[in-house]
Parts: sequence; C-alpha cells; structure tokens
Amino acid sequence: MSLFNNLFQSSGALRRAALCAGLAAAMALGGCQVRPLYGSSTGDFGSQPSPVAAELAAIDLESISSQYANDDASRVLYNELTYRFERGAGSGAKKYRLKVLMDIGSSEVGVEQFSDVPSAYTTTMNSTFVLSDLATDETLMTGRAFKSASYDFSNQRFANTRAYRDAQERVAKAVADDIAARIAGYFASQS
Repeated sequence: MSLFNNLFQSSGALRRAALCAGLAAAMALGGCQVRPLYGSSTGDFGSQPSPVAAELAAIDLESISSQYANDDASRVLYNELTYRFERGAGSGAKKYRLKVLMDIGSSEVGVEQFSDVPSAYTTTMNSTFVLSDLATDETLMTGRAFKSASYDFSNQRFANTRAYRDAQERVAKAVADDIAARIAGYFASQS
C-alpha cells in the first residue's frame, strides 16, 4: 500500500479536519469582495462608476523634463501616462498634480568574442514621481519606478538606432504602467 492509500483509508479524522479547514476558509473569505479598479461595477442599484477612474482623470500631469534623457522617451512616457489617466477622453477640473523626473541610460551586456564589439545593450529608465494636491500643495504620494529592456546590436546603423528607440519606448510604457497602477492603488485604498 502506498502513502496516499493509507491517508485516504485512515479513519474519518483526516476527512473531518479537511472539511473543517475548508469551511473555515470559506467563512474567512466570505467577506472579501472584488471590485473593478477602473471600470464601473454593478450593484443593487445598477451601474456605479469607479471612483478611481474619476480620481485618475483629475490628475494634472506636468511636462516631463528630458534633461537627462532624449525627447522621445519623455514624450512617450508623458503620452502613456496621459492616456492611462484620462482613458482617451478629456477630463474636467484637475484636483491633483503629478510631477515626474526621469533619466534613461544604456549599457553593454554582451560583447562579441573575437572583435570586442558589443552585441547587446540594456536600456534602463529610472523615474521618480510625486503626486500632490493642487489646492493645498500637500504631497499625497511619492515613488520610484524603473524598468529595463534589452536590444541586439548589429553592424547596420539604422537598425541599431531603431532598436535603441524601440527599447526606450518599451521601458517608457512599462514605467507608465507601473506609475499608473501605483497611483490607482493609492486612490483605491483611499475610497
């Protein structure tokens, strides 16, 4: 006889313990609820808009300085954040201000064996953000986000330029996702 046969053929104590543990877990999780973060939920009185989406749309995003990065990466980050906050629609009055500082760098991660030429690079974007109330200028939330993306390096100049630009766009989108999710989580915890 195997161990599993012994467990299932033993007295009903094991079954009773498993049943009690299952009932306790069901009772403990019975009070949990799942709410959509961005969309509307249906309740007893019909559809209710998400308060998080309204709060995100009320964020005034300052222009992102490209002092330590090129204009393309800061433009992509700004556009992605604007879209994630306003969801493609215009918004009304702004209640919050978001200031984002970013820098982007690239480093060699692979070198050809006999020619000492880099074969792969990693692009990393670091950003620091501050969410504050427009009326009181009180800081509500601060955070840092960083992402990396790698790309291959070849002997074609245009392909290298395009690969670098694509890596910058990928890290900007990933950083925008991270910042938007953190701020949405903050607003969800406040409501």
